Amino acid sequence: MDLLTIGAFAKASRLSPKALRLYDELELLRPARVDPVTGYRYYAPAQLEQARLVAWLRRLGMPLAGIRRVCALDPAAAAAEIRAYWARVEAETAARRDLAVFLADHLAAAAPASPGKDNVMLELRYCAHSDRGRVRPANQDTAYAGTRLLAVADGFGPAGGPAGRAAVGALKALDTAEVPAGSVLDLLEDAVRSAARAVQEVSSTEETDGTGGTGGTGGSGTTLTALLWTGSRLALVHIGDSRAYLLRAGELFRITHDHTLVQSLLDEGRLTPEEAAAHPQRSLLLKALSGDASALPDLRLADVLPGDRYLLCSDGLSGVVPDDRIRRLLSDRTDPDDAVRALVDAANEAGGPDNIGCVVADLVAAES
Repeated sequence: MDLLTIGAFAKASRLSPKALRLYDELELLRPARVDPVTGYRYYAPAQLEQARLVAWLRRLGMPLAGIRRVCALDPAAAAAEIRAYWARVEAETAARRDLAVFLADHLAAAAPASPGKDNVMLELRYCAHSDRGRVRPANQDTAYAGTRLLAVADGFGPAGGPAGRAAVGALKALDTAEVPAGSVLDLLEDAVRSAARAVQEVSSTEETDGTGGTGGTGGSGTTLTALLWTGSRLALVHIGDSRAYLLRAGELFRITHDHTLVQSLLDEGRLTPEEAAAHPQRSLLLKALSGDASALPDLRLADVLPGDRYLLCSDGLSGVVPDDRIRRLLSDRTDPDDAVRALVDAANEAGGPDNIGCVVADLVAAES
């Protein structure tokens, strides 16, 4: 087999000799032969593909241990590993982005207002409704909307209904007074801890009085998705697979990420959207408010514009009504009450296989 000098290999792989020497030192790409006298490196033509792969993975920022792991895998497994790595990078980047936005806005809010600046005061106009659907014998969904707080909880297990109501009830204290924008995430985090304790307590009580007969939390719990209006920002708390959507300028955006097994498989590239829709475990939660204290919710601040419309819903709606139809129904109904009724009707027309929790809220100029 003819070997290439390091210069020829560098030219063929479009990498510098310096980079190749570094990859050798890092044990990412060993030469095929090293001259024992001169120390000169020689490479096999078959190593070109690995050299390019290492360079690409370095540009992605993948750690050395990850690059070694990818290079040792077959192509299919390597592709899955790269998708999983990038999903983690995007999640970490989103968290840092939200923190950066929060810090910038917090400091900007503390700065003196510009003279003569015209600030438009905004408020929420809202409607909330929970429906049993057409199949379930009882309604375990809770939907709530107030001047500052919007929330949906989807309970599960023997004490699911009380668990969802307890979780939303623990957040209602934040609906009674103005919330400082600078500390809203801390307040929400404290409120979620209270909600988790309330869920655990009510689940234990309900399941030991003969209702469920399992004792402890016995598999009961709830999802929780809520938005809190500070007067200038919206703060989001989310755990489970209930969802929050934003309708802005006619476009619909999902602003939450499902904490489900199927969503994790999608993120890792192990399922297609079509496969996910028919997966037998598509409702299996990875995180929820229950007895697991390690299950932490997503917390972040959301940018707002006048005219924004927000939808919070349980999977009784999002699981049976396609996003495109949700967008059309939200766009066609100007009043939140009409939009909520249309969305619930659409879920029931699709069979109503689950309870339906739904909140629609518009961000509008405050009435003087």
